[in-house]
Amino acid sequence: MTFEIIIQIVLLGIALSMDAFAVSVTDGLTYTDIDKKKSFFIAFVFGFMQALMPLIGFFLVEGIARIVGESGGANAGKIMSDIVSWIAFCLLLFIGGKMLIEGIKDLKKPEEEKELKKFSVKEVLYFGFATAIDALGTGVALHSGLSNSNTIWLHVVIIMVITFTISLIGLFLGNRIVKLLKGKFEITAIIGGCILIILAIWIILSHYLGI
Repeated sequence: MTFEIIIQIVLLGIALSMDAFAVSVTDGLTYTDIDKKKSFFIAFVFGFMQALMPLIGFFLVEGIARIVGESGGANAGKIMSDIVSWIAFCLLLFIGGKMLIEGIKDLKKPEEEKELKKFSVKEVLYFGFATAIDALGTGVALHSGLSNSNTIWLHVVIIMVITFTISLIGLFLGNRIVKLLKGKFEITAIIGGCILIILAIWIILSHYLGI
């Protein structure tokens, strides 16, 4: 494993973590009871999921390639990449749309009727899965030359650490924006919903257009 490959993995980790960064900003914007412990939990979940999905993708392609050959593994990897991109698109579009609609509705409600959004472990896990599932396709790229059965473990740890760090930055930024908006959580819900919808569209565009 060369220094050049490590640099490529670091850059890949940064690219993969952008989804988690966007959702971390959204969590920082919308959760009204966020604290240090919850922030670290969110960042850990995002980092873990972002490392787990490429690992699963890598060994799926590895297994298929051993059964039907390298060309069969590559074809299966491409199909898998297409499917998971659309799954990620649908999940993030649904969550973002729901958040956007709820934020708009809250704008019309009196202050005493507004419900503040609380931290939810279930929702964090859902977000972690939704933002990381498209990284299954990254396992195909890693299998194509960057990684092997021994180095893949180090590579996903690098991806996890990068995503964890960038997610913490996103949470901090989201929290700072809330303070600038003076706790107008209906506005932050609208902003968060828009971020998720844009992210969903970006996943599809980047997958098919390579941007």
